[in-house]
Amino acid sequence: MIIDVLTLFPEMFDGILRTSILGRALQAKRLSVRLVNFRDFSTNKHRMVDDYPYGGGTGMVLAPDPIVRAVEDVVAKTPGVRRRVVLLSPQGRRLTQDIVEELAGLDHLVLICGHYEGFDERVRTLVVNDEISLGDYILTGGEIPAMAIIDAVARLLPGVLGNEESARRESFSDGWLEYPQYTRPPVYRGLSVPEVLLSGHHGEIARWRRREAIRRTLLRRPDLVNWSALTQEERKEVEAIAREENLPLPQQIAEGGAPPADPEGEN
Repeated sequence: MIIDVLTLFPEMFDGILRTSILGRALQAKRLSVRLVNFRDFSTNKHRMVDDYPYGGGTGMVLAPDPIVRAVEDVVAKTPGVRRRVVLLSPQGRRLTQDIVEELAGLDHLVLICGHYEGFDERVRTLVVNDEISLGDYILTGGEIPAMAIIDAVARLLPGVLGNEESARRESFSDGWLEYPQYTRPPVYRGLSVPEVLLSGHHGEIARWRRREAIRRTLLRRPDLVNWSALTQEERKEVEAIAREENLPLPQQIAEGGAPPADPEGEN
């Protein structure tokens, strides 16, 4: 996969691209990241890439020409592939694991990092076909969101992690947060590892992990649970855990937070 990052500060990526999993992925040629300073595409003699906004207002706006020309250049270098040109913007759809999986299925990803007061709207019109945000807060620029996307996408590329099962079992990979993890020693400061994990019974361990992943999600991120998408078995598990923890069921949260129904009582 090829990722082009259009940025005014390519040096910000030095550390993340040289270390750990991303560094190894680049060395093994599982991934290629090209840093493009779109200031190089400015035709202004002072290499300016921003200007005052029409209509007045504070701050500066990124001009369309350097960015559009930079996008056209990287697209021309990578023809005939599955591609997405992404504007990193607080106006974009919030990044989720489902979106990461979409992006990981592409051949070419172009990430445009903004600064100042945003982009001339014609950038969106002419070259962008997606917008992504990390969340509902403001950052200085698009470089940190770009780093997050590169890291998340790289983990899903074949051969990057070395253990494909590891990626499948992580938080969000199946809609649930990850179950609690333990390692040696079996007792630490009076806290013991759950007996089932020491039993060697793989079926019981798998069931415990599934149940605790659901429990952790209901306790910490019930907003992640899509009730209509759950299997019948998952619904039963959710209902049982909700009763144990005295929690509302996911569909009841949306309806006002009613407590879970008593299965022995009336409807």
